[in-house]
Amino acid sequence: MGGDGKFMGQGPFDSMHYAKAAFGGAVCCSVTHGGTTPIDVVKTRMQLEPAKYTSFISAGKSIISAEGSGALFTGVMPTFQGYFVQGWFKFGGVEICKTRFAMGMSEQDAWKNRDFITLGGSAVAEFVADVFLCPYEACRIRSVSDPSYANGMLATGQKLVAENGVVSGLYSGFGPMSFKQIPYTMAKFSVQQKVAEAIYQNLGTSPSEMSKGAVLTVSLGSGVAAGVAAATISQPADGLLSKVNKKGAGGEGSMMVRLGRIAAETGIVKLCTQGLFARWLHVGLITAGQFAIVDACMMSVGASRFHFHDPAKH
Repeated sequence: MGGDGKFMGQGPFDSMHYAKAAFGGAVCCSVTHGGTTPIDVVKTRMQLEPAKYTSFISAGKSIISAEGSGALFTGVMPTFQGYFVQGWFKFGGVEICKTRFAMGMSEQDAWKNRDFITLGGSAVAEFVADVFLCPYEACRIRSVSDPSYANGMLATGQKLVAENGVVSGLYSGFGPMSFKQIPYTMAKFSVQQKVAEAIYQNLGTSPSEMSKGAVLTVSLGSGVAAGVAAATISQPADGLLSKVNKKGAGGEGSMMVRLGRIAAETGIVKLCTQGLFARWLHVGLITAGQFAIVDACMMSVGASRFHFHDPAKH
């Protein structure tokens, strides 16, 4: 790293840069997750009641017919709020970890180890983000699975704590959430990085040499591929997370005991496939939108996410 705080010709990577990345992440995650709430509601219902909801389209029609179209937006506020906080720590954290890990070695070594840097940085950032997201997700899933449970996110959270305590009420899903979100985020950022890298190599250019519109197009395309990969990898844990927050799921006992019972009752094949098409659609749209929005937000304030390039070619 040079004395100007730059690395691989980018930066400087200071607190202002990280704040821009964090804010862009907060905006992109809250907008994409909040905006796709109907897809997530249908997916969650399919995971919770597979015998009743057998396909994505029929499940959506059934929910609207029985509960009205407003039911598809159940939990939209905790979703928006929770993912605003999570996006802040996720994208800001990934940017911090990637740059700091990379700047701890030479540019050539950072290039050679770029995949490990991205995987490690994504895992660390996601773990921190999950600590803040978990309570919101517990409230969202309970409100989706039992719309009559309480009126609003705050009331839902208060009732969960009153009935189960803070840890059991708001963090019973932290284990499966971490098992879901950490591999998901590792796949999301690493696959997006590799696909974008391949696109730029085939075009014989780099993000700094392309127009803003072209960069956003690459972000969208690579984001779709990353979303499908991330959704597939994290699907079993997503199913467990949906089920463990349902009232009475897994019976009595510790979280791990309950998760074991749920996994045994459901079966590995169903855990891997129930609602998977809906998650491909949901996560593919979300991930593509996230990378495009965070890049647009950062470019609007004269910044850009850190990207690796071969120093021998620059």
